[in-house]
Amino acid sequence: MIIKDIAAKKLSLELREPVRIAIGSLHVCETVIVKVETDEGIVGYGEGSGATFVTGESADTILHAVQLLKEKLVGSDPFAIDSIHKMMDQTLIHNGAAKAAIDIALYDIMSQYARLPLYRFLGGVVNRMETDKTIGIADPSQMAREAVALAEQGFRQIKVKAGLNPEDDMAAIKQIREAVGENIRLKVDANQGWSVGDAIRVIRYYAEYGVEAVEQPVPHWDIDGLGYVRSKSPLKIMADESCFTPQDAMNLIKKDAVDFINIKLMKCGGLYRALQINSIAEAAGLSCMLGCMVESRLGISAGAALVMSRQNFKYGDLDSFMYFAEHEAIRGGISFQARL
Repeated sequence: MIIKDIAAKKLSLELREPVRIAIGSLHVCETVIVKVETDEGIVGYGEGSGATFVTGESADTILHAVQLLKEKLVGSDPFAIDSIHKMMDQTLIHNGAAKAAIDIALYDIMSQYARLPLYRFLGGVVNRMETDKTIGIADPSQMAREAVALAEQGFRQIKVKAGLNPEDDMAAIKQIREAVGENIRLKVDANQGWSVGDAIRVIRYYAEYGVEAVEQPVPHWDIDGLGYVRSKSPLKIMADESCFTPQDAMNLIKKDAVDFINIKLMKCGGLYRALQINSIAEAAGLSCMLGCMVESRLGISAGAALVMSRQNFKYGDLDSFMYFAEHEAIRGGISFQARL
């Protein structure tokens, strides 16, 4: 079997409402769907969804990158996933979302050929997982109302965005905890928004309100600062923007900088690299979360399959598809069932 053709198409996804985080806001979302055809008639689909303020990619750059990669990959064996990733890396540095789109399509082909759902092909035995849902930055009282609504919908894990103003961040957690009670599990994502000093101060405050973990409290490049925050923190510290590659994961571990790593297919280049990062973390005694950018149901389905295949994923943060109106071009895949 060989790759016969690779095609990519841009889709506009309608956000039900804008999403605001410390380093940017999203009002509309464009994603790229990739179709990989083989000479044996098996067709695989993948998705590339970037955010310019995180991955440096837009839908247009992903389209261009996929075209460049296509020129190298047509004629390759879709099962030669290691060689294909090396070829992609030799062709383009970074461009994780474009590589992820092709990677996911190749795993789709391989699992179809094996006549197994993707989670089984990856080694999983269960077909369900639990995800949190994220609350964007807003007035603390509004965030508390949103948290109550999520709890009433059946969510037992909530991720709270922070990082614009430490005082508001602390007020939001206080009001959220008081509104939802003690049984809802809370994580906070600062998206690089705090200084080291503010991070330590806010995290110590969070400990009084039962927050489980804090994600990316300081800028992505400040690994020493991240490690210092961890050394002073009563809560678990998680890296996100500081970890794109397996090499990034190894560096974080060597510097004893984190307790968790948030892996995203769109950052690292797909399932193959995500498996590598998870294995590195697991060998070092660290657990992982599988997060997302702004993927549709297609990309989220691949991420969910990965979570279901590896016990080292302690958290799932795969909620982005819930923020979009359904698109006629995307059907099937993961479904959401409230846990009431």
